[in-house]
Amino acid sequence: MRHHQYNPGFPFVVEPEDFNKYTDRELLQYCLGATMYMPGIKDFAPKILSGAMPGLTTIVLCFEDACPPDRVEEAEANVHRLLNTVTDAVENGTLAPEKVPLIFVRIRNLMQFKRFGEALTKREVKSLCGVNFPKFNTDNGHEYFAYLQDLNLRFGEILYGMPIIEDPVVAHKETRLQELIGIKAILDKYHDLVLQVRTGATDFSSVFGVRRGVDYSIYDIMTVREILADIVNIFGRDNDYVVSGPVWEYFRAPKTMMFEDLPKHGLEDYLMKRIPIVNNEIDGLLREVILDKANGFIGRTVIHPTHVKFVNAMMAVTKEEYDDAVMILGNQSGGVVKGTGANKMNEIKPHTNWAKKMVMRARAFGVIKNEGAYVKLFAVNE
Repeated sequence: MRHHQYNPGFPFVVEPEDFNKYTDRELLQYCLGATMYMPGIKDFAPKILSGAMPGLTTIVLCFEDACPPDRVEEAEANVHRLLNTVTDAVENGTLAPEKVPLIFVRIRNLMQFKRFGEALTKREVKSLCGVNFPKFNTDNGHEYFAYLQDLNLRFGEILYGMPIIEDPVVAHKETRLQELIGIKAILDKYHDLVLQVRTGATDFSSVFGVRRGVDYSIYDIMTVREILADIVNIFGRDNDYVVSGPVWEYFRAPKTMMFEDLPKHGLEDYLMKRIPIVNNEIDGLLREVILDKANGFIGRTVIHPTHVKFVNAMMAVTKEEYDDAVMILGNQSGGVVKGTGANKMNEIKPHTNWAKKMVMRARAFGVIKNEGAYVKLFAVNE
């Protein structure tokens, strides 16, 4: 896989790198980008085999919220077929290995996870990147990762785990900090199996009976903003774990989007001043991704294919950011130097963690000339 394949002629300053489930974890954790959830009952194999969605690099087939309880076993059978179909296509040469997206399943609970896991085969695991654990907490976390570790040992393969922090115990202020510290202790034990820490803002919002409107970001919802801040505080220290942003719920999906009149520069300025760009739904998503980046989140969950290219485009790194990051990492003796744009201070030690994150994002999503290039990257009709 490689990001931005929907726009193959785009002139990157530094090209994004190829990746697959066997890519080194230190890079792979940055590569997921827009991670699209879909019901486990959906037969997505034909779209994978035909390359119908070139921008989509990461999918999650859901056995939980997106799947009716009485259809879970049907969904499991569908996913087993899909994994076999993809592995067969790669082995017989009808599907290039680099065209296989990162495929995850979101399990329902421990019992369902074990039922699905016991039916897995080594052939299927070749096309499965990992498992998402919903409502992950200190009560279920050890058992989830212990069984995941067993699967890795059984197959001699790599299957990653991604905890989704969305439990009411984390939402409640009086129990949040202790719970987050407990969760981190579990993840630290299984560190090399943890690909990302994911967040569930919809579940957090439901605890308080709120829902952000299309004109607001999740960072405007005070109770949820506090939770997300604490999650980044605990898991994002020293780049211990990559934390992804939550889902944006709104979409408008015309067959052709009109990109001709988009601003050629100052994209963030337009969005933060709420000057209309694409439409309310896409502008809201872009605005939220800008705030994700400002707060240290990498990528996010998406529930509609129209969101994918916008999220992944905004994850690209500008040349000025990249040059500053390389300068900082190449000068670890300390001190302060003028930024490459001659417009900021680069303080070597305090900015090192930021620089490491920028370089990894650049490897995953590429380096673009400047902020105006974001528009050129996503403003194509597929």
